[in-house]
Amino acid sequence: MTTPDKSQQVDEHADLWLTPAELASWMSVVRLVSRLPWAIDAQLQRDAELSMVEYMALAMLAEASEWTLRMSTLAEHTNSSLSRLSHMVKRLESRGYVRREPDPSDGRFTNAILLPDGMRKLESAAPGHVAHVRHLVVDNLSSERLRRLGQDAERILQRIDSPAR
Repeated sequence: MTTPDKSQQVDEHADLWLTPAELASWMSVVRLVSRLPWAIDAQLQRDAELSMVEYMALAMLAEASEWTLRMSTLAEHTNSSLSRLSHMVKRLESRGYVRREPDPSDGRFTNAILLPDGMRKLESAAPGHVAHVRHLVVDNLSSERLRRLGQDAERILQRIDSPAR
């Protein structure tokens, strides 16, 4: 039995490969999702001595009722494992920005609570952070393109978060 030459071989995955235009767009997305968090993190580290995930945790707590969230909920909101979040919250505790305590409604859970110094830190970091986000993203797009980008991001996130995955 002879092996067919390359021109006769059928690529059973041909419909899976990206076209050059799809590949170029995909590579732009890859660069964006790796470089944007780095750029935001660098600004926050430089100007506020906070990492992006620390800033996000403080912001999530500031938005929560009584500035309190279960650690598991905070981990979900910051896309962190409980272990990673625990180490980060420990650092924030040592700086006087948050405290942890058992959840009074169910002692099996631990709550993270934003402290006044943490809120002051967030408030002092927010103007520079927002200006940087505005410079990098918001002011770089028309209102319509920004709206569509948000919608597209939500559509992709829904597929990522889909229970069918």
